[in-house]
Amino acid sequence: MKERVEKLRTLLDKSGLDGALITGLTAIRYYSGFTSDEAALVITGKSASLLTDFRYTIQAREQSPDFEVVEVGRGALLPTVDKLLKDDGCKRVAFENHTMTVSVFEKYKALDYEFVPFSEEMNKPRLIKTADEIADLQRAQNMADEGFKTLLTRIGSGMTEKEVAAELDYINAKLGSECPSFDTIVGSGPNGAMCHAIPGDRRLQKGDLVVLDFGCVYNGYHSDMTRTFAVGEVDDFSKKIYDIVRTAQQKALDALKAGITGKELDAIARDYIASKGYGETFGHSLGHGFGLMIHEAPNASTASEWTFEPGMTITVEPGIYIEGRLGVRIEDCCVVTETGKIDLVSSTKELLSVE
Repeated sequence: MKERVEKLRTLLDKSGLDGALITGLTAIRYYSGFTSDEAALVITGKSASLLTDFRYTIQAREQSPDFEVVEVGRGALLPTVDKLLKDDGCKRVAFENHTMTVSVFEKYKALDYEFVPFSEEMNKPRLIKTADEIADLQRAQNMADEGFKTLLTRIGSGMTEKEVAAELDYINAKLGSECPSFDTIVGSGPNGAMCHAIPGDRRLQKGDLVVLDFGCVYNGYHSDMTRTFAVGEVDDFSKKIYDIVRTAQQKALDALKAGITGKELDAIARDYIASKGYGETFGHSLGHGFGLMIHEAPNASTASEWTFEPGMTITVEPGIYIEGRLGVRIEDCCVVTETGKIDLVSSTKELLSVE
């Protein structure tokens, strides 16, 4: 964590800032390693302090040995932050404008400092994943791949979408996932046309395509994958739509490398789907970054201004959604390299079927 703190100090110095107040849980974990939901960090050129209450001080000392752990009593957070900043002679202080609420900011504004919005700069070091971070992402995805493989041996027609989601979450927990990356999505038959379908009481039926979107978490790092599978034999139209999405995804995966823009990558998949007559049925962006959060920068979309660099993460997830009939999405989570990508997902793209 020392290296991360030093990177932040460099960013602060370049912006003429004396210190940083970090209150967002993701940034707290990234810079300190601390995982509780009750904390704040005060980082200056002279010191690095982790503020938490009595319940978490032992945990804080174990997880964040590079920080001075400061126990804060009820109602004492603001005066403690004030003292730490004042002791180090701070005048201009960075804060997380993207995560701090207005009501909380109003309280900090009463202190005698110039608080400067700094969320985007503070998050920049997270854009480029280190080898250790990529290893954690791969561990998370390995669990998801194994979970998907196991799930297909345990489900079939007659099960509800809720039961499928519950079974998958249980399997992944047994494999070691800290929690689901997000609420598991299961959309069967016509429900698959809802991109973010909430698992319900509909039972899987012969002839359905089922969209399954899920991920695992390892050491705080999130994986994300989608596979669409069949229940029994599906009709030729379903197979055609599946093949279009599969080809669109592969074209984008083949093009992914450092230097391509998010807009260009999105267009590769989107233009192919449009050429087959289904452009209006692909209404979401092609992909998003992932890491300590399931959705983070960069992104690939029609409006994306990102240019991908080695170490950035991006999902590639085109889809076709036909209301009242079916949905198909295939998603891999990738790490960008100089000449291509590391595809963290190993599950087949073949249209698999369960009975």
